Amino acid sequence: MFKGVFMFRMSGTLRKDNKILASCVSRQEGSGSRTEKVFKALEEICQHLDLAVPIWLPARIEEFKQRSKTVFMEDSFMEDIPFDSFSIEVIEE
Repeated sequence: MFKGVFMFRMSGTLRKDNKILASCVSRQEGSGSRTEKVFKALEEICQHLDLAVPIWLPARIEEFKQRSKTVFMEDSFMEDIPFDSFSIEVIEE
């Protein structure tokens, strides 16, 4: 049985007024669960974009489970945000 290292990539995009302000892609390799890779990638993207890690509200969790992407709005952040939305999407597993 083949046991290889699979690439996991996730993108993060900040938008305001339907324009992209910034974006970033995180690449995760190695072992670990998909959930661990998602959280690690999200943390890396947020650090790169200089933003706090958003709160996973139940609706965001369900959307991400079903579609491998979600959009965080103002209600997912503890502080005021200078953008309209922050989206993440798994682009390769």
